[in-house]
Amino acid sequence: MSNLTELTVAAIRKGVADGDFTAVEVAEAFNGNVAAADALNAFIVATPEKAIAAAEAVDAKRAKGESLGKMGGVPIGMKDLFATDGVQTTAASHMLEGFVPQYESTVSQKLWDAGAGMLGKLNLDQFAMGSSNETSYFGNVISPWRRNDANGVPGNAALAPGGSSGGSSSAIAARLCPAATGTDTGGSIRQPAAFTGITGIKPTYGRCSRWGVVAFASSLDQAGPMARDVTDCAIMLEAMAGFDPKDSTSLDMPVPAWEAGLNPDMKGKKVGIPREYRMDGMDDEIAKSWDDGIAWLKDAGAQVVDISLPHTKYALPAYYIIAPAEASSNLARYDGVRYGLRDLPEGAGLQDMYAATRADGFGAEVKRRIMIGTYVLSAGFYDAYYNQAQRVRALIARDFEQAFEQCDVILAPTCPSAAFALGDKTSDPLSMYLNDVFAVPASLAGLPAMSVPAGLNSEGLPLGLQIIGRAFDEQGVLNAGLAIEQRAGFTAKPEKWW
Repeated sequence: MSNLTELTVAAIRKGVADGDFTAVEVAEAFNGNVAAADALNAFIVATPEKAIAAAEAVDAKRAKGESLGKMGGVPIGMKDLFATDGVQTTAASHMLEGFVPQYESTVSQKLWDAGAGMLGKLNLDQFAMGSSNETSYFGNVISPWRRNDANGVPGNAALAPGGSSGGSSSAIAARLCPAATGTDTGGSIRQPAAFTGITGIKPTYGRCSRWGVVAFASSLDQAGPMARDVTDCAIMLEAMAGFDPKDSTSLDMPVPAWEAGLNPDMKGKKVGIPREYRMDGMDDEIAKSWDDGIAWLKDAGAQVVDISLPHTKYALPAYYIIAPAEASSNLARYDGVRYGLRDLPEGAGLQDMYAATRADGFGAEVKRRIMIGTYVLSAGFYDAYYNQAQRVRALIARDFEQAFEQCDVILAPTCPSAAFALGDKTSDPLSMYLNDVFAVPASLAGLPAMSVPAGLNSEGLPLGLQIIGRAFDEQGVLNAGLAIEQRAGFTAKPEKWW
């Protein structure tokens, strides 16, 4: 087949199992796309040999009549935040450049055990800190999408693929891989998915092990799948999830059969519409896509109810206290002593080495967040900032609990805008942080949430809708997402320019 790279995870898995094509043919096709897409800068390291080796193992299993696994024959991209045995893992930072783990993260190992192969390590915002993939030491990731002018002619401005999982979103949208891992701390799966017209789900905090994932904010970080559609996300999430005794925050719960449970029928379900998310000055096209989503869920049989999440307005400032505080603690380990970069100027003492290493190894955004975090944890400000933010977090979680007494899922926009041009927001960190305004509340509450494509705006750029569910109810989120997906009929893809 000549169009293997247009196939979804489900279609690849079925085609390999049925013998329509081999897993090696699939891996070779995607390896070719990866090699031809340097202009997107989506991969930090390509591993074509890993993809082929995994594919050969799957083909050998098929020849013997053995089970191929949930991801049998599917090559994927691995966000370069997951430790991969024998393959450089950098978190897109100079601090870890050249670091080659001798162990495998739990999530990546589960995927390899399920029959997936690795096409390479995907670029991201440095240490997952960013919303545009402009903070990577290895250069900006570029979205494969282009913004149309008033006459519908594509422009030349390079657009942000979202962040921090921008390499994942760009690679999937450009057909460099059918699916990829992402991590979501404050929207880093959902926002890039919305920017590039793909689907991504952040599961309930603890569903996927954090062991072997470079830490940003430990009480918020959560791995999840990114793919072309809802079914693919369900398939991949089943392979990724599960209890891990090596992770103290891992949920000791069975993994549901999410793929088998997919059902777009919303009869008997209530969908909450949070009034606080309709903000003054909201983009008209974002508001229209939200209204479209409401109509689609009504058409699927759902009842729409008005709900209130009164502490939403405090979510963003609380997040940008809690996350940097945890980051400042997690990143203290990168000091030039144990592993990673070491800058040791001639005649320098220990403190000089610390200072030189951290100054050279961390980018500007990482330094900014470390300084914010260190400040809010300091003796004079701990109660005034960090403790207050934790109290706000508890109130936000309570708002969701009360809302879910009235509804089964919540529908909202994923982002306040479509993708912006690279460089548009880098001079004003606050405007960049505001991009996470709709995504952060679910992260603070540890709830499952996903973004599905809703259509294109007048400039030809994708817009996403976000579904938030109760803790542990990924099935409800996936089903609502499937109902929207079927009615939106989103089939757009970027015109190839790279």
